[in-house]
Amino acid sequence: MKIRQRIVFEGSVQGVGFRYRAQYAAHLYGCTGRAVNYWDGTVHMEIQGEPEAIDAVIAAVERGRFVRIDSMEVERIPVVEGEERFATR
Repeated sequence: MKIRQRIVFEGSVQGVGFRYRAQYAAHLYGCTGRAVNYWDGTVHMEIQGEPEAIDAVIAAVERGRFVRIDSMEVERIPVVEGEERFATR
């Protein structure tokens, strides 16, 4: 069953390839959504897919060479029907 989560990542998450790694992993595991850098140094992600696939995307991002996730604030939100890809901004 598909779910959608809004996740706010804090730590060393900007300028380290976080969003591009997330985009690649989302494509690999069949997830959709988006990842956006915010002015406060956090990355906000909305990700949609099977729960196991979402976990795999997050694990892939965490393996990033310079990525350090200190905390994640996770909120379940409604699924967006018809979304076809994962985008970065």
